[in-house]
Amino acid sequence: MKEIFTHYNIGHFINQPANPTEFEILRFEKMEEPNVDDIHKHSFYEILWTEKGKSKQIIDYNEYEVNPNSLFFISPNQVHQFEEWKSLTGGTILFTEDFYLLNRINKSTLFELSFLDNLYSNPCIEFTEKEFSDILSLIHQIEIEHNRKDRNPTIIQAYLHILLAQVQRNTDSKTNNVISKKYLIQFKEFKEVLEKNFIENNTAKFYADRLHISQHHLNLICKEISNKTATEIIRARSILEAKRLLTFTNKTISEIAFELNFTDSSYFAKTFKSVTKQTPLEFKSEMSDKYRTR
Repeated sequence: MKEIFTHYNIGHFINQPANPTEFEILRFEKMEEPNVDDIHKHSFYEILWTEKGKSKQIIDYNEYEVNPNSLFFISPNQVHQFEEWKSLTGGTILFTEDFYLLNRINKSTLFELSFLDNLYSNPCIEFTEKEFSDILSLIHQIEIEHNRKDRNPTIIQAYLHILLAQVQRNTDSKTNNVISKKYLIQFKEFKEVLEKNFIENNTAKFYADRLHISQHHLNLICKEISNKTATEIIRARSILEAKRLLTFTNKTISEIAFELNFTDSSYFAKTFKSVTKQTPLEFKSEMSDKYRTR
């Protein structure tokens, strides 16, 4: 399938597209406006921190109002739109998966962070003033190291790990249901395999086999993390892609059904409506007024 959106690396956000940098930290008040499409995908993780002001962020049709004393997380492959902002003070931290892991092969430490790569949690986390003060202290340490002429990526990575561990601790302290790390890792592994194969419209058994677990266990994991079955998550990923195709391309319903490997356009339309409560044409009409088309 041809990619609908431009994929940007970190270099694009500092207006140096050829720059292979894997980490940057920028303050809103000092950064140049990046020359990127309003609606786009990242190849990296981004953390927006807001000290003052408000912004409106959209990720895959979900709208979020971002207030002071908060962090907003954007993950690779999500469709992001920075829609509006007012007198923002704060900044952005951009890092790749490779930078976070930095010579580590095992992704488990990244997958253990429940607030990253998760469609089923709010990407905006708000803090008390005291909690946010601790967060800002860590961000300041990252800034200091990053601005040194002899900056050390290992030190920056260590501060980044501490920052994200602090966020996870805060997240865990505010929930009565602490998620099993093993289940969370397996769920992220499922999501990663799904992202690479959803176009084939495979069954839950296909993914269970790829993960070397039973279909029953895969369903247990999915229910624990998202309160949805594996089949529901697989279907939701296909419908998300259908939404993107309906909004940002001129493909017909039949072409989209074929591209997403539905048996026919009628079955696709029925499935789409069961998930969204709208027909594909109703959805396309509504979105054409809201998002720019290509």
